[in-house]
Amino acid sequence: MTDKPFRFFDNRLKYLTFVNTTNEKWRISERVAQEVEHLIPRPPALRVFDAGMGDATVLSNTMRAMHQRHPNVPFYMVGKEISLEDLRLSLDKIPDRLVEHPASVVVMTNLFYSEAPWLRPSNPDMAERLVWKSIALEGQSSIGFQEQLRDLDPFLVENWQVRSSAKTGNPLYVNPTILVIYRRDHDFLLDNVIPTPGMTEPGYDLVLASQPWRARTDAAVKVRSVLTPLTRCLAPGGRMMVVQSAGNDPGAEIVNQVWPDIDLFPVNRYDLIAALKDDLGDGVANYDLTIPNGGDALLSYRMHTLPEEVGPSIGTSTLSAAWNAATYVAQIEDVLLEETHGSSWHFDVTADILHKYGGLWFNDEVFSITRLR
Repeated sequence: MTDKPFRFFDNRLKYLTFVNTTNEKWRISERVAQEVEHLIPRPPALRVFDAGMGDATVLSNTMRAMHQRHPNVPFYMVGKEISLEDLRLSLDKIPDRLVEHPASVVVMTNLFYSEAPWLRPSNPDMAERLVWKSIALEGQSSIGFQEQLRDLDPFLVENWQVRSSAKTGNPLYVNPTILVIYRRDHDFLLDNVIPTPGMTEPGYDLVLASQPWRARTDAAVKVRSVLTPLTRCLAPGGRMMVVQSAGNDPGAEIVNQVWPDIDLFPVNRYDLIAALKDDLGDGVANYDLTIPNGGDALLSYRMHTLPEEVGPSIGTSTLSAAWNAATYVAQIEDVLLEETHGSSWHFDVTADILHKYGGLWFNDEVFSITRLR
């Protein structure tokens, strides 16, 4: 096997195919809506941090649920996303949200998990290079907002560049960048909500951490790099919802029939909470780290298929989508996938599993971390 760095999060084709052929985003959005029911706003705004915004499907659905519950409370929404392509998709979802809930500030950044909640690079040299752009949208229509946001593309192309880590292959930002978006006609109302350089304090009412790491990374690394800084940015009474793949489903069965020696999801929620308790030290007393059991911790989602697609003969497009979804969720490296090229055996395995279960579904596990009041 080659030593080529792992670049799972850079593969756009696999990602977009997965997003558009499964309902994971919908199911996660439904679970987030349950978290919104527990939020108690405090001035000056209801504050949310999305630790891995993706195409902003979950973030925009969260704003819908928040508006339903708190239609007159200002929103402060921060999304971390390093992918330029995902950022473009995200910006297309923002205009409608600003029409329905005009008292909103939406912030997008490419900073690390340990930096993004504070909107401040931890490295002094990078802090000096921070690119900060605020845009006050003119008008009141979604199409007008959309046109103004699309005009940002040259700025995004210049400043949302990435390089690959020589150690992990994961993308790293070149220029630390903050983009702040709000409506001009609400800037007076949002004066205490709109962030400014160097003046941003943490204290989020809700943090979303959906699939923010590589599955087979050690629990201690996941906690140190992601969970601990996100836990510490919670406001009193704030809640963080964590989602990660759990396996024990038809998708994992497909992958393990092809590669039986890979332990796909070795770090479960119990491992993460145990590592988090160690990393927080004495500060653990400030948080409720109760671990949910059984069905309360599971979130299942499916690949979109029509009943007739999983018949005696399964079409190539359905098999390809199922294989892609299974290997994407399992985070199988390209070097292993290349072993299947020139053969159809993996499609035979996929077809057998689809027939066995009448389709394809996956399990995520979900748990919440709450900062005590």
